[in-house]
Amino acid sequence: MMNLNFSDFKAEMKRISWPSRSMTLNATRGVLFVIFIVALFLGLIDLILSKILAPILV
Repeated sequence: MMNLNFSDFKAEMKRISWPSRSMTLNATRGVLFVIFIVALFLGLIDLILSKILAPILV
């Protein structure tokens, strides 16, 4: 079992290389863009399938 104390925690936190604000914002924009594209794609597929299957299922 590991025995870690607060000074070990502080030392580990200092070793972490945190991303800059601009890197974080760019990554967030990229994720939001991909989510938007996937949502459009799934919405389009849903629309197409509902138009095709509506006459069959009704």
